[in-house]
Parts: sequence; C-alpha cells; structure tokens
Amino acid sequence: MDNNIDNSRPQEPLPQQAQAPSYSKDISSADYRAGEPTVWQQLKKLFVPIGIVLLIIIKFGAKLKFLIIPIVKFFPLLLKTGGTMVISIWFYAMNWGWKFAVGFVLLMLVHECGHLLAAKRVGLKVGAPVFIPFMGAFIALKDAPKNAWIEAQVAIGGPLLGGIGAIICFVLYIMTGQPLFSALAYFGFFLNLFNLAPIGVLDGGRVVSALSLWLWIIGFVIMGFLIYMNPNFILFLIIFMSLPYMWTQYKNRKSDFFKVTLAQRLLLTFLYFGLIALMVVGMTFSHVRPPEEPQAADEIALSDK
Repeated sequence: MDNNIDNSRPQEPLPQQAQAPSYSKDISSADYRAGEPTVWQQLKKLFVPIGIVLLIIIKFGAKLKFLIIPIVKFFPLLLKTGGTMVISIWFYAMNWGWKFAVGFVLLMLVHECGHLLAAKRVGLKVGAPVFIPFMGAFIALKDAPKNAWIEAQVAIGGPLLGGIGAIICFVLYIMTGQPLFSALAYFGFFLNLFNLAPIGVLDGGRVVSALSLWLWIIGFVIMGFLIYMNPNFILFLIIFMSLPYMWTQYKNRKSDFFKVTLAQRLLLTFLYFGLIALMVVGMTFSHVRPPEEPQAADEIALSDK
C-alpha cells in the first residue's frame, strides 16, 4: 500500500481584504466647516430678536409710559421699605417663628403708615418707612412741622392706626380661635401703648408737647420704672436721644411754635388719653394664658394623702 498520499488540492482563493475607497481629492477643513454658521450669522441670530423687542417698545412706549414710569419711581421705595421689612422678618423669625414675625412687622408697618397718612394730611413731605430689627421702624419727615399742633397730629396718627390694626387681630382671634392672632393683638396694643409714653422722641412725647411740657416728667418716671424692672439698651437709647430734643423744646417753650387753641388742646387730650385707655383694655382682653399642664399621677396621689 502506498502510504504517500497526495494532499495537494486546488486551493480556493482567499477573500481579498476590503480596501478603503480612494478619493480623487482630499477634503479640506474649509469643506468641513461649510455647514457651520458664520460669526455674522450668529450675531444676526442674537440681535434680531432684541431689535424686534426694542421696536415694539418704541412703538408702544408712548402708550405704556403711564405704567412704566410709576413702576420705575416706585422701585426705590420697594427696595428700601421692602428690603428692610424682609430683614426684620428674618431677625424676628429666628426667635418667634415666621408667622408671628410677618404679622408683627405688618403691625409696625400699619403704625408707620398712620404717621405717613397724617403727615400727608397736613401737607408734609415724608420718606418711606424704614425698619430696624429689634428697634422698630420710622419715617423721616422731609418738612419740619410749623407748630406743635401739626407735630402732634403726625405723632398721634401712628398709635391711632396701629390700634386699629391690633383690634383687627383681636377680632380675627375671636372669629378663628387661633392663638397667633391673640398674640399679635397683645403685642400690637403693647407696641402702641409704649409709643404713647410721654417722653421725647416717642409719639407720646411729641403729642404732649402740644398739651404741657410738664407731662414729660411722667415719661421719665415711666422709663425709670421700666429700666428698674428690666434693664434694656433700647430704653437707655430712647432717653439719650430724647434729651437734646426735650432741651431744645423747653428753651423755646414761649415761642409761637407752642401756640395751640383750646379746641385743639381738648381734642388732643381726648385722643391721647383715650388711646392709652384703649391699649390697656386691649392688652387685658387679648392676653391669653397658656393651658396649664396636667399634674402627674404620682403628684395627684401625694396630694390626696
């Protein structure tokens, strides 16, 4: 047997590897960028909408100026009053919660609006209310009052409108039973009662300057008692700020500034002492004591023995 086997077979041709297609010319980088927008096209795409908006504003600006101008003029007031209000709310909220903080700051705003409305009524120019955390708020008079009667009207306007705000809070408490409104009413009455203290820069001090400067002595007694019971930096600051004002007023006590008619004096007396009585009564009725905690079982058992 022939062990020599012929393994030679006709070999099939191997598949040729695919060759990359050849191009007759190279593609330049400029051809790749042919689909991208140019810088000029991008600028037109950006500024065309802006131009359309400007054309609309120019076309309808004359019709909208009655709306745009008040908004522009009102913006500084929002920035000054609204900004200081937000800061005050934030400070008060850290101690008493945001709900009470919002209500308390709104009560102060109502008080200051009372001054603002009273000043506008007598023809004085005033600035927007400004809030100072833990010190209250104030409005700056741009025009000085011509006499004590006008000054007293502006001063009493704050407690008058502020008292109404506190009454509204108390009515809301009666309608809803929510302790929040009772607390706001109590602090609203207290805030306005404190401002009616007859001393220097407080509202009460400016009101009684049209009645009798000797009432300032009562104001000093009240402040001294409050400092004795609860020493507070704000109380010392009020006395310190009041002394120059009171000294100036006392030196000029015989000037025409303090000439007040009998009818004006009687009206101020009724309003001033009437508001004081209202605030005291309001604090009495709006003060709600927290519910007493029930005694423990062992304490009750010991008390029975």
